[in-house]
Amino acid sequence: MRNDPNDYVIRLCESPAEIDAPAWNGLLASQDAPTPFMRHEYLAALHDSGSATAKSGWTTRLLTLWRGRQLRGACALYLKDHSYGEYVFDWAWANAYEQHGLAYYPKALVAVPFTPVPGSRLLAVDAEARRLLVEGLVALCRQEKLSSLHLLFLSDADVEACTAAGLMQRHTVQFHWLGQDWPTFDAFLASLSHDKRKKIRQERRKVADAGVTFRASRGDEISAADWDLFYRCYERTYREHGNPPYLRRDFFRRMAAHMPGNWLLFIGSRNGRDIAASLIALSTDEHGAPTVAYGRYWGALERVDCLHFEACYYQPLQWCIEHGVARFEGGAQGEHKMARALMPVRTHSAHWLAHPAFADAIERFLEREGQGIENYLEHLEARSPFRHPPPDQA
Repeated sequence: MRNDPNDYVIRLCESPAEIDAPAWNGLLASQDAPTPFMRHEYLAALHDSGSATAKSGWTTRLLTLWRGRQLRGACALYLKDHSYGEYVFDWAWANAYEQHGLAYYPKALVAVPFTPVPGSRLLAVDAEARRLLVEGLVALCRQEKLSSLHLLFLSDADVEACTAAGLMQRHTVQFHWLGQDWPTFDAFLASLSHDKRKKIRQERRKVADAGVTFRASRGDEISAADWDLFYRCYERTYREHGNPPYLRRDFFRRMAAHMPGNWLLFIGSRNGRDIAASLIALSTDEHGAPTVAYGRYWGALERVDCLHFEACYYQPLQWCIEHGVARFEGGAQGEHKMARALMPVRTHSAHWLAHPAFADAIERFLEREGQGIENYLEHLEARSPFRHPPPDQA
């Protein structure tokens, strides 16, 4: 369908395979906040492995913007018949719709399935193309009579485009660690308050005293057996909480084949047996050097006190310090992460609702929620674990 009197054209694709991978990745690389989770290979693995498809409630409708034969913009759009795997919660909105006899699902979602990592979502060659993407998304929602449109974990450029288009803004809180050129993990600990430093040392000692040691592997160093061990741990931990894992084993096979350099695996062992694994994603520069680390998935086959903290925070943070990685993002929610020196940051989403009365009500709700978020951030920042204030991360 055409969205503009000039020769811009919007096309919908039902699979990443319909889009040229170098063209998509080229757009991504030019954005203000590219991450590996928006790479064509990552989205294709989610789709082709069956992890994010219509059967699991993620109907793919990748939206692309063309000028002649040139790809000028693109975004990962999904039609959803539930709100699982998103991490920006709208269950109350869905319930309110249902109570008034209205259908909230299907809705439109611009996000990376199961991946609450902030970054560029509206891939565009310039601000005009980004504006047309937003306009195209809203027009599609109107045409398909969808209840709403949600764009999650946006970059600054995305927020600017959505605000200009009149979409409502929403803020949530995550916890990220910023490196400060500490030469060693002990130097990092020395920057913390006495009680936080003591707590981390105690937690690490419990794991060491239990006889658990860790090894780290990256990229092609991660063997097929390591990937299998990781998945056993990951799947077991999900099922212990009463849920099947979102991601299938084939997704990780595809990651090992197509994006090996973006993965770092920690495996914990004791008494000669591998018992735990923590998988970390990496952004890299043009030379393949890691620049940002993202805590993603973990699991364990045995219970050891403080093993989760060691596998998911202390091992990755020590690795980041040793390899000069500037930032470690700990994932969604988790105020307890502040005790491990991950500080609060705002994350951003944008929302459009078709029903005028509900849009007005949600806009008022978001104003109140936004003030609550500001108060919450002030409260958290007053509880800094550092002896001296860290750099502003908000």
